[in-house]
Amino acid sequence: MLQKPGRLQITDEELNAFTTAVKTRFGLDFTRYEQKSLKRGLVRLISKKDLESMLGLWAQMLRDKSLIISYIDELLVNLTEFFRNYDLWQKIKEDVLKQVGYQNELTIWHAGCSTGEEIYTMGIVLKERFLLHKSRILATDLSTKALAQAKAGRYNNIIWDKCAKSYALYNPEGNVDRYFSKQEQSFEVIKQLKKHVRFERHNLVQDEMGERFKIIFCRNVMLYFDRVLKMKVLKLFYDALADDGFFIIGYYDMLPYKSKEMFTLHCSKTRIYRKNLNYK
Repeated sequence: MLQKPGRLQITDEELNAFTTAVKTRFGLDFTRYEQKSLKRGLVRLISKKDLESMLGLWAQMLRDKSLIISYIDELLVNLTEFFRNYDLWQKIKEDVLKQVGYQNELTIWHAGCSTGEEIYTMGIVLKERFLLHKSRILATDLSTKALAQAKAGRYNNIIWDKCAKSYALYNPEGNVDRYFSKQEQSFEVIKQLKKHVRFERHNLVQDEMGERFKIIFCRNVMLYFDRVLKMKVLKLFYDALADDGFFIIGYYDMLPYKSKEMFTLHCSKTRIYRKNLNYK
């Protein structure tokens, strides 16, 4: 009998065996992901696919190696929305962009961009600051499914009202309609917001980053990592951040105490940091 999600229990031993096997066989490292979050994702995946147990999941993946790519989309929680935490976007518009926007080129990395709402929110902010034309934006995620939707920039009309309300909080005098084209069932961001963005699949846990950026976003991604993995990823961000750059994390991301050697707090309310040049 199929177990309900609430009844299925995954032991630490099962989880460790699974993550080790996935790392060895597929080269994907989940060994330092926060265990409770990963277990919830696996329970959700097993229930949705009617696999009954961890053994059933692993047996199916062994039969079809391509399944790991689609299963990643189930394991990773891609929660984002337009103008989420509107005060952050006001701070970026009135403070951050004033400090870095004068330069000839503005480089931005959205790490863990999910389905793209954050990317296009930033694009709107840049356009309203007359900086979009000189911006070079990299958007990355581990999920190919999320990246595909982000690149398309098309969203269900169900979320339109929330998008419009959040934008109005950010800019009460603005007109959100001019940034989107509306269809019967969906709305799509205008081409001008898309053409400055490059999309790439990137694994924060394993992949390097050979570019440097004035602004790096990584919001509500690291909350799924344990302390060791957080420090590893933070070092990646530190190396990729320009000396005068800004690092922006999610409201629920908790940084290890030792990371204070890498970054100094710029604004506690909006979780914006600066690079600490004294870090060795």
